[in-house]
Amino acid sequence: MSSTGQYAGQCGLFLRPKHGSFPELELRYLQCTCCWRSRVPMAGFDTLNATISEPCKEEPGSPLDACYTPEQRAAILQLLNNATQSELAAVKLLRGRKSLSIVEYRTKNGPFRTLESLVNVPLLKHKSAVVVFNSILNPVKKERKVRIQLVKFIRPGVDRSWLEDASSIVSITCGTNKIAWAHVDRGMNVQDWQQLECPNFLRGTYVASAYLNDVSAVVSLLPSADFYIIEKSSISVQNTALFPVMAHMRTVEAMLFALLEPKNSEPETNIPPRVLNMMRTAVGRHFGLMVGESRTSGAQAVRQLMTDSVTQKFPRINFPPELLGKYRNYFQIGSRRGGEELCDALLQAVAFFELLSESSR
Repeated sequence: MSSTGQYAGQCGLFLRPKHGSFPELELRYLQCTCCWRSRVPMAGFDTLNATISEPCKEEPGSPLDACYTPEQRAAILQLLNNATQSELAAVKLLRGRKSLSIVEYRTKNGPFRTLESLVNVPLLKHKSAVVVFNSILNPVKKERKVRIQLVKFIRPGVDRSWLEDASSIVSITCGTNKIAWAHVDRGMNVQDWQQLECPNFLRGTYVASAYLNDVSAVVSLLPSADFYIIEKSSISVQNTALFPVMAHMRTVEAMLFALLEPKNSEPETNIPPRVLNMMRTAVGRHFGLMVGESRTSGAQAVRQLMTDSVTQKFPRINFPPELLGKYRNYFQIGSRRGGEELCDALLQAVAFFELLSESSR
């Protein structure tokens, strides 16, 4: 008798031979470790190799606390109520503003008493809270990478932990007749944002002393920061008509590196570089400003960031009132003020922190 005929009339997961010697199988259940309420059927003998990988589906309106055991709830609340912002940021979905919002909420309202109360924190809803809780209970251990994923758009490549420990950066962009910078801290707050005219740029034959005077004047105004991020232009070397502009950009870039990088008497490998390059095209792609290989103006993106800072509860970046008043009408279409360098400096700072956060997830 063929195997097909032997099990004729049987269907589904549990097959019993028509005239065989196997005992009748008893249907048993496994308890779902996600919510401890759903049950998954299994055979009465070891014939299944499948694993339970899908999370259980919560019933609409069911409280989050009912989905976990008392021990699990205690472990989750212990971390939420005592972890620092950096420790919270290590939990899935809690990087950036969410970890800060948790700290601010418990400081204002006291420790979390229930799991359900986490949905009162801005940016955290029911589904994301479940992901957070499961990540706390089952943290995914990742191997530490020596080189960060930012190597595609930042030079030189440095250890990710150095960048994550930075409290603020100064983003610098160079134009044909000015240099602009934006000082932004890790909380995405703009501390300083301005530009300086450089009258000796592209005048005559790149007189080194004249260039040094202009660049030194800018460096003397730059605030202190953990890193200085200098825009790396993307001018094609094949476009010979732009050779003068390329030489100008490289000259200013080299002087900024020389003046901003601290002088160490002895090389120390455990000290990160202070000055880094960031690719202009990477920032353009981050904000959707690329048309083919060319980057368009970032003025509209900056205007939107400024608008969101006063209309959104949790904007991408926060501006102090004096800077909003100063630049409120600065980046209008058709304006002759020439604010592209200011736009680029700010967008580079935002892209740096956001791409760093994305690469750390």
